[in-house]
Amino acid sequence: MSAGWTVLLFGLFVCLYVQSGSFETLVISEANEQLGSLDNVNRLLKKRSVHSSQIEVQSVKVDCKVTSRFAHTVMTTKVLNKANVSQEVFFEVELPKTSFITNFSMEIDGKTYTGEVKEKEKAKQQYEKAVSSGQTAGLVKASGRKMEMFSVNVNVAANSSVIFTLTHEELLQRVFGKYELMIRVKPKQLVQHFEIVADIYEPQGIAFVDAHGTFITNELLSLVEKTVTEKKAHVSFSPTLDQQRSCPDCEGTLIDGDFLIKYDVKRALDIGNVQIVNGYFVHYFAPNHLQRVPKTVVFVIDNSYSMVGTKLAQTREAMLAILSELPEDDYFAIIVFSTNFILWRPHMSKATQENVQDAKTFVQTIRVEGGTEMHDPMIHAVKMLYEEPHNGTTPNAIPMIILLTDGQPNQYPRTPPEIQESIRNAIGGNISVFSLAFGRDADYGFLDVLSKQNNGIARRIYEDSDAPLQLKGFYQEVASPLLSDVNFHYPDNNVNSLTKSHFKQLFNGSEIMVAGQLNDLELNNFLVEVTAQGLENNFEVKGQAYAEEWKTIYPEEEYIFGDFTERLWAYLNIQELLNKKDKGSPEEKGNATAEALELSLKYNFVTSLTSMVVTKPENDDLFIADKLTEAARGGNAPPAAPQTPRIAVPSTYSYRAPTNYVDGDPHFVIELPRRNDALCFNIDDKPGTIFNLVRDPLTGIVVNGQTIGDKKVVPGKKVKTYFGRFGIIHERFGIRLMVSTKEISVSEEGKHAKLFWSDTGTIKGLNMDLQVVKDRSLTLTLRNSVKFQIILHKVWKGHPYHQDYLGFYTLDSHLLSTSVHGLLGQFYHGLEFEMSDPFPGKDQGKQDAVMFLKGHKLVVTRGWQRDFREDVKKGEKVPCWFIHNNGTGLLEGVHTDYIVSGLFKIQQELILTKNYNI
Repeated sequence: MSAGWTVLLFGLFVCLYVQSGSFETLVISEANEQLGSLDNVNRLLKKRSVHSSQIEVQSVKVDCKVTSRFAHTVMTTKVLNKANVSQEVFFEVELPKTSFITNFSMEIDGKTYTGEVKEKEKAKQQYEKAVSSGQTAGLVKASGRKMEMFSVNVNVAANSSVIFTLTHEELLQRVFGKYELMIRVKPKQLVQHFEIVADIYEPQGIAFVDAHGTFITNELLSLVEKTVTEKKAHVSFSPTLDQQRSCPDCEGTLIDGDFLIKYDVKRALDIGNVQIVNGYFVHYFAPNHLQRVPKTVVFVIDNSYSMVGTKLAQTREAMLAILSELPEDDYFAIIVFSTNFILWRPHMSKATQENVQDAKTFVQTIRVEGGTEMHDPMIHAVKMLYEEPHNGTTPNAIPMIILLTDGQPNQYPRTPPEIQESIRNAIGGNISVFSLAFGRDADYGFLDVLSKQNNGIARRIYEDSDAPLQLKGFYQEVASPLLSDVNFHYPDNNVNSLTKSHFKQLFNGSEIMVAGQLNDLELNNFLVEVTAQGLENNFEVKGQAYAEEWKTIYPEEEYIFGDFTERLWAYLNIQELLNKKDKGSPEEKGNATAEALELSLKYNFVTSLTSMVVTKPENDDLFIADKLTEAARGGNAPPAAPQTPRIAVPSTYSYRAPTNYVDGDPHFVIELPRRNDALCFNIDDKPGTIFNLVRDPLTGIVVNGQTIGDKKVVPGKKVKTYFGRFGIIHERFGIRLMVSTKEISVSEEGKHAKLFWSDTGTIKGLNMDLQVVKDRSLTLTLRNSVKFQIILHKVWKGHPYHQDYLGFYTLDSHLLSTSVHGLLGQFYHGLEFEMSDPFPGKDQGKQDAVMFLKGHKLVVTRGWQRDFREDVKKGEKVPCWFIHNNGTGLLEGVHTDYIVSGLFKIQQELILTKNYNI
């Protein structure tokens, strides 16, 4: 061995360590055995959560203040690492998609690190700079079906705690005559101090408050405390540790579900209620005792081939329910389209019992065919609505189109923007378009703009078993219009910076809000006028808006965030400007974007134009909170914004050692600690093939592996391959490591050393540590970078078929950049996908499921592989969902894209020619 190395050899070597982890990790292991029942799966997964008991959630508090519909929620959680080593803690919170994060902080070792909202591109540049210099960075953006997930992980020192504080704000929308807060409570363990507190302040007066939980038993019912006075309500829920237990001696918790608070306010005046505070006013308008206005509605339904199976069956089911609830004074039509379109009837029909029954019969006959040509049926729907006023409908009937599609519009002979422009010109501002984007393939961005341009909204419909209820629920929101062309008028000399003041419709159970600034801060009152079209006559009300003394409205000011009217005004403005940036001329779009960005930065809102950056000064760890738009979520994102505002407490506080490894013949397994599950796939190729496993162009780390085959090949049988050699490079440190089943060679900056598997010892270099356990394992630690482990599988020398082989494990990868790729590397920083419920598979005793991943729809099979770190001979079972055909659909590209020409080949051409976002 060359001079300059520190080499230690022992007869006995013992190593104890705890690995730090990444968001989701990749595992590779061996097995083709049958998994058995789902109970066995859950047992094995629970067994593998090795350190969860050493992470203790000491307190969880959700403190929500609602002032005149504007909710300000602070979520505080304290977590303790009871272990004698540092561990990774995940903090996860589900938020309503319509809320804006306004603050996030972490208190670690007595120091508080607070987030700063920046323009998205500047935040991205700061993030990429951190990654390129090898700093820890986490990009926080994920979404769920009804919620958005805020998630961040941080390393917590031994016997230390971290306090997470997240603040978000949201304007509560009135739906079906009530406002609703849903607090999702899934702490996953008993919590020493658990508390939910909500204070509601409504100057109009509170009509009712209801609070309950899906998990509330008779024993817990008395813990829901509710106090309601004329204008204030207080709701709290704070079970003790013993009251949380699922049984007297159990460690499991009952607190697992949704805590709901619903309320409404009193409405005495048709003019609505105007509140003036600190130079800003908000006008709430939801008059009582109005009769619904009849509507003329055309249902435009996609029956292209992509709707085959469940989608079309769910659409039929929903349409049958919707038709049953049509009021008899409504007029309706049905158009079904694919490559061509067909009409139920050539004209609008009154919703008589006979006509509804005939329409139901027609709906039952709809079958799939052809492509998705959307333009012509939409234009025909417009034509039918324009012609119908001459055919006996109520003069003030409100016209609307409800479009349901799961695909993208046919781009021939028109492009999507041309289709949007053609439909908008045909409508002329007189018809509302409500679009329902069914599933992940629907072009949500196109439908969203189409609806906004025509006074409607778009909504995703999730492909779950309750899709018919989602469709019906959305229809019920718009089924009972009360007013149309609603206009709000305020004296020009008294107000400025108005939010939207013209609305196409007011629906039953909803509410309109208008906000603005006052020119005269001393102004005590001003005239308010509302005009609209009602059932028979024009609707017109006038009234005076009076400013009230702040302390008169809110005598306990310390419980209110005093600038709520200004923040509510800013919130409304940003929402409307974000809508405007999707329509209008290029100049109008640019102005709306610039103004929305300016307000987002001024009021510290994380919107689709901004990100929140949290930096830890000592080591420059960087976290970015980023909000996705519904369109940006694309095919991989779950749909449908929630109908009610929802907030959630952290659902998971856990530590899982990342175990990224390849083992067996060869099997890849992607462990997903946050899901408590795993994915797996095989790679089949001829012996001697060299694969790139890890390639990080920013840190200079490369791992390649070469396969070997069995000693003896049986004609007609599959040739099994295993990894027999690994080459590891760290370009920045000048490190090269070659590991075979016979020996281990390492070099660093011109210095060389060699070890054999019969040795036990440690090599310490300038930027690396190398530990060998005799005939078992090698652990390589690259300082401030990464930790790998290689397992040796020894086979009886005289075995007629098999020979020794290796397994490769990534123990710590969180410092690798987001540009990392390779068969293993592409999964180091997480993986987003969705799964259907399991169903019986083709293989007897095994279950299948449908996975939606990267725009693909894959059928996957439940199975299990093995992790050999603890037991080299037998291994430990790892339940997983198996992706067939060499990981097709899971991998970027195909497995042959990762073949390289040499064990130490950096393979620049791979990076340059493949679209791997490197």
